[in-house]
This record gives sequence, structure tokens and C-alpha cells, in this order.
Amino acid sequence: MNAMNTSESATTLTLYSTTVSDVGYVRSNNQDSSFAGRHFAAICDGMGGHAGGDTASTIAIRSLAHIEHEDAADDVEIIAAMMETSVLAAHDAIVGKAKHERRLSGMGTTVTALSLVQNHWILAHIGDSRAYLLRDGKIIRATKDHSYVQHLIDTKRITEPEAKSHPQRNVVMRVLGDFDIDPRPDISIRRALPGDRWLLCSDGLCGVLEDSTIEEVLEKVADPEECAQMLVAMALKAGSTDNVTAVIADATLPLAGDGADLDAPVPLVGGAVSSSLESIADIIDEPVATAPALKADAGSPAQRAAALTQSEPVAKTEPEAPRVAQPSSQRTDTGDIAMPNTGEIPVVQKRDGSLTADPHDPEVAKTIKAQQREKAQQKRRRHSRSRNVVISIIVIMLLVLGGVGFGAWRWSQQQYYLGESEGAVAIYQGVPTDFFGLQLSHEVTRTDIMVADLPQSWRDQLANGSISVNSYDEASNHAELIRQQAENLAKQSETAKTPQQTPSPSSSPEKKQQ
Repeated sequence: MNAMNTSESATTLTLYSTTVSDVGYVRSNNQDSSFAGRHFAAICDGMGGHAGGDTASTIAIRSLAHIEHEDAADDVEIIAAMMETSVLAAHDAIVGKAKHERRLSGMGTTVTALSLVQNHWILAHIGDSRAYLLRDGKIIRATKDHSYVQHLIDTKRITEPEAKSHPQRNVVMRVLGDFDIDPRPDISIRRALPGDRWLLCSDGLCGVLEDSTIEEVLEKVADPEECAQMLVAMALKAGSTDNVTAVIADATLPLAGDGADLDAPVPLVGGAVSSSLESIADIIDEPVATAPALKADAGSPAQRAAALTQSEPVAKTEPEAPRVAQPSSQRTDTGDIAMPNTGEIPVVQKRDGSLTADPHDPEVAKTIKAQQREKAQQKRRRHSRSRNVVISIIVIMLLVLGGVGFGAWRWSQQQYYLGESEGAVAIYQGVPTDFFGLQLSHEVTRTDIMVADLPQSWRDQLANGSISVNSYDEASNHAELIRQQAENLAKQSETAKTPQQTPSPSSSPEKKQQ
């Protein structure tokens, strides 16, 4: 590896990716969507019913697909900002569609997206789909699940093995969609190295396969498509009850020769977004193909599951051949004899009335050069506008977040609560929480009331800071109330501990009661 550093460090890595998506044994439709291109790859796991999940994941892929052909692909920071902005745009689009179509209410999707820019990986993530990086034979889980069970793991309430069978393992805390939750993705950037291999997958795969199993397959199966096929098949055999989708993305050195890019694979889309093949081709302005189907001896998992419930055996069917869609700029109507003016090829009217686009014609060559100059100017203007728009959006978002944060901080400093400090009851100003690591409370007064002398109910309330009031005076009055109850409790304890005189045998029952 060290011997290659000097020569490879100056070489721009390329991305080779592929994807396989299968509906699985239980679901009636595939709500996953995936994209595997030469600069960008993504997996989105939709949720929200028969129609909602596939709609949400399709919207997310369509909002992000433009990263595949971004002209600013040589700027890591710009692409990172675009990926975050595109995820937020997908969220707005999903919410807007859900509001207009009530049947889609409550739909949402996860997003795990990867881009290779100038030998840097840019990763955007929200939800419980995962991204794994295999580097030097070791697997790294590059994303953290935004799920309830992950919260339980972080707080050490359950272990990783227990999470796989937890009854609430499918509850997500953050996703894109028609929910009142934070839609901002986690964005991370890391250096790319030759030989890096990524797996982006839905929880239908990582929810049933151990990380050690995933690592072994990623390491041993060199061919990306074969690797994706094997992982999806293994997840189904392991009992996955969800859609299963895998994207394999490898960092490779470019082939020698100027025409290396001509043999680059066509970007692939899998799952629900396959129904929007033409629109994806238009977005990235190049041909797009559907992902290869899962290879199986008995047809698709849906067919195999259906066969178990039918008396007649289901005939084996060949997987549907991949479809390829051309962008609108390259689609032609074979029934139209006339040459269409596509806006891409300059058409010059000759004196004899015929049409030509011969680049050797001086008049045509002059027109081509003029058009190329105009396109270059338009491209620069688009770049400038895009940068300005992105910068403006980021500035506005930062201002809004800053205003919200300052308002929350001001409100918090008008609140008080009772808590515990070194074993004693204390009065705190603020609220018992933190904001991105910034504590929103501080101790004001520490009383001489010892928490150990209080009933368990008071201890619990003091421990979680649930005794909140609106002013310092109210907090002081509440502390005095606790003091009085503690003193009363102490007196009762002393009375109970005082030995009573033993009554004489002649004492009557009535006297004993007195």
C-alpha cells in the first residue's frame, strides 16, 4: 500500500457501483429505491403503507439524482452542501405531496447517499438504513441508526444482540416525511483510498445479517454485482421479512487511455424508483438502466412465497430483462423523417434548401464555435447562480437555526427547577437538558435539605428535574415545602423508634388502645 501512495495520491479515483433490490417474501410491493452511478449512489427505504413508502423513496432518489452529473463535482464543500440541501428538498416535496393526497399521509423514507468527489467520500444519512465501508479488509459502520433501539443501546439499556429481536426495532426517530421531526441529515466527509468498498443497504439486510458476515462477503466476493446478489440472497435466507436492497460502490483507479470513460457502466436504479426510469434519465441527462433482478432458481421471492399457498405449482419465469431509458435530449421518433432541431446540433440552411450539420463546412464550424462560447457562458452563469442560491439557502438556514436556538435559550433562562447537587436539594435556573452539548441550566442555590432524608417519590422527581416552576420565588417556596415534609417524616420516624412501656397484665384493652 505504501508503494502506491506516491503515484495514486495524484490520481483521481473513479466510482464503480451496482445495486440489487428484491421485494422479499412478505411484502406485496417494493418500497425501497436505490441508485448506483459513476459519481453518486444511494439507498432509500420508504415507509407509510402500500402506496406511501414507494412514493416517498422515489421522491428522495429523484431529488438527489442530479448529484450524479453536477458540474461542480470538483468541489467537495459545494457537493456536500448540495447533498444536504437536496435531502431537505426531498423532505419538503414528500410533505407537500402528502398534504395534497390524503391517502399518502404519514409516508416517509430513510436516505443514505454517497458521492465520490476529488478523492473524498461525502456521506449523507438519516434513518436506519446503513452504510458500511470495507477498508484494508476491515469493516467500518459509517452511519449511526436514528432509531429507538439505537437510543436504548446508547443509553446502555439493551445490547446490540438484544436490539435485533426488540419489539420496537422498526421504530425510527428521524426520517424524511410527513412527521414532526428533524429532517436534517448527518453529513460526513472522509478521504477516499483505492480499494475502498462501500455497502449501502436497507434494514431488510443489515437487520438480519451480522456485521461479521457482511464483512466476510464484502472481502471475499470481488465482483460488485455478485457481491450484491449474494448479500441480498443471504438476507432473504436468514428470514428477512422486509424488502432487501444493497448497493455496492467501489473506488477504483481510472483505466489507461483517453477513451476510458466510454466504457463506463450505465447508472442503475432499483426498487420503486424503477418506475420513474425516464425522469431519472432526464434529471442526469444520460441513459439509465434498471438494476438486475435477484438471481434465483425458483423465480422471485414473491413468486416463491405465492407458490406455498397454491395447490398448482407456479411455473418458473425468467427475470425481467433490464430496461434502458434515454434522456429526452437523445430520444428520437423513428416515424419522423425530418431532422428535428434538438438545440444541441447547429442546423444551417444551405442555398439549395437542404439541411446540413457538417462540421467541416466553415459556416457550420463558425456557428458551432459561437454556440460553444454561448454554452460556456451559460454554464458559468448557472454555476454562479447555483453557488449563490446554495450559499443563500445555507445562510438563511443558519440564521433561522441561530434565531431558534437563541429564542430557546432565552426562554430556558426564565425557568427554574429543583434538582440534586452533591446529595442536597438545589435550585437550578434553566431547563434540565442540553442543546448540542451546551447545558441550558446552572445551579443557583444549594439548600441544606439532604436528598437521602426524602421519600423515594421526591428523590425520583429531583433526579429527573421534573419539579419545574416559573420563578425563583416559587422554587424557594417549593424547597421549603420539601423541607417541612422531610422534617415531618423525620419526626414520625423518631416517634416510631421511641420504645413504648409494656402494659401490665391487669390493663384493660381499652387502656391499651389509649
